[in-house]
Amino acid sequence: MMKAKLIFEDGTTFNGYSFGAVVPAAGEAVFNTAMTGYPESLTDPSYKGQILVASYPLIGNYGVPDDEKSNNLKKHFESDKLHLSGFVISEYSEEYSHWNAKTSLSEWMKENNVPGIYGVDTRAITQLIRDKGSMLAKIVVDGSDIGFYDPNQLNLVDEVSIKKRETYGSGKHRILLIDCGLKNNIIRHLLERDTTVIRVPWDYDISSEDYDGLFISNGPGDPKKCELTIENLKSAFSNDEPVFGICLGSQLMALAAGGDTYKMNFGHRGHNQPVINTQTGNAYITSQNHGYAVDDKTLPPEWKPLFLNLNDNTIEGVYHGSKPFFATQFHPEASGGPTDTEFLFDEFIDKIKKSKESK
Repeated sequence: MMKAKLIFEDGTTFNGYSFGAVVPAAGEAVFNTAMTGYPESLTDPSYKGQILVASYPLIGNYGVPDDEKSNNLKKHFESDKLHLSGFVISEYSEEYSHWNAKTSLSEWMKENNVPGIYGVDTRAITQLIRDKGSMLAKIVVDGSDIGFYDPNQLNLVDEVSIKKRETYGSGKHRILLIDCGLKNNIIRHLLERDTTVIRVPWDYDISSEDYDGLFISNGPGDPKKCELTIENLKSAFSNDEPVFGICLGSQLMALAAGGDTYKMNFGHRGHNQPVINTQTGNAYITSQNHGYAVDDKTLPPEWKPLFLNLNDNTIEGVYHGSKPFFATQFHPEASGGPTDTEFLFDEFIDKIKKSKESK
């Protein structure tokens, strides 16, 4: 077993063993409380630049599925590659078992040049991050070293967004999807609802596109780095076509509306985050992955909170009082996590149908 270390910027060090790629890595250390879904998390572009700590102790036991494609999307992953900087776990399962497993977690990480460390107390690491906030950290292996690096200083969205326009499906509802670090399951859910999805880069000039509904995806980093997306959304808000945003998309919509966002102490990442709908009073358990939030005190009068987090009362979505614009901070597409809020995709399509009927 090759020794490895997880070193935080405050000097706190955890000693463990290497798995995955034998390379050093640096980024922002964050924790996720999910019990399953590591193939989905590791391919989620929202983790770009981050060292992910899994608080659940057993990781790797069901291996990694094959990379079969459907609709030109990898069927079992949320993008075409791993995006995180490193992976920190308590126990690594050398043996794995699942009917659809193709390879081990360690081999998959080696193929994608992502290092990991195991044999460390991830609950103690989680407590450290909760107490001190998300911190910069690095994984060093077998005497190697690397400098600390703050991914939030960069435009991470530009690094993970597609570079050219792509089209999926041939349904009757035309959805223009701004890719800020898209999870594949968003496209899957839209295609199931009789849509044609036109996926465009984060900085794409959407004014030349004809669409029935506008969708803004999840993505990594500070939303204020996406100035061109925000300006495009300001123009889109002058129209009446329905708009739906998820995660970073919710923050970008709030910024375009004139609100503000802020960096959270340690964010929300996991599959067990409770939210409440401010209009209906219904509560849901949701999948989340974000380190920034909308400042409720800065929303203009026509914009209201749609969902609130029942743990800390932060905004989990916004909506416009008179136009068909709404967003969620959590992930109704799940993958992984609970699917309790998948119905929001139906609500988006219903708004599109009503918009068409009114014309």
